[in-house]
Amino acid sequence: MELTSFDKSLLNLLQGSLPVCSRPFAALAEQLGTTEEIVIDRLQVLKEEGYLRRIGTFFNSNRLGYKGTLVALRVDPEKMEAVAKAINLYPGATHNYEREGRYNLWFTLLTPGLDKEHEILTEIRALPGVESMLNLKSQKKYKINVQFKLA
Repeated sequence: MELTSFDKSLLNLLQGSLPVCSRPFAALAEQLGTTEEIVIDRLQVLKEEGYLRRIGTFFNSNRLGYKGTLVALRVDPEKMEAVAKAINLYPGATHNYEREGRYNLWFTLLTPGLDKEHEILTEIRALPGVESMLNLKSQKKYKINVQFKLA
C-alpha cells in the first residue's frame, strides 16, 4: 500500500500535534477537513499495514515516579521471537529491538518503582532462551525529539 497525501498529513499531525482532549481524532479530523470516522478508519489501515505501531503521548516519567532502565539480553536465536513477544506483553517495555552482537535483544523498561522493575526483570531473565542479562541504569537522561516530515 502506498501512502496517500491524506495519510501523510495525518501522520505528520500525529507526530507532534495529537490533542489531549476527549475526542482527539475529531480534533485531528477538523484540522484535516474530514470526519472523525475517516481519521479512525485510516489509522486502522495504517496500523494494519505496519505504518503505525502505537499512538500515544510522552510523559516525564521521572516526575510521575517511574524508573527507567535499558536492558540488554543475550538470547538463543531460535528463541528470539518468543522472548521478544513475551517482553512486549509488559506495559512498561518499549523500544524492543534485535541487535547484532553478543547481546542481541535490547529494550527499555519503565516501572512505577524499583521493586516492580526487579520483579519484571527476574521474570524475563527466567524466560526460555534468555542466556544473559545486563541491566544498564541511566546516569543522565537525554531526550531526542524525532519527527519524520512526510511530503
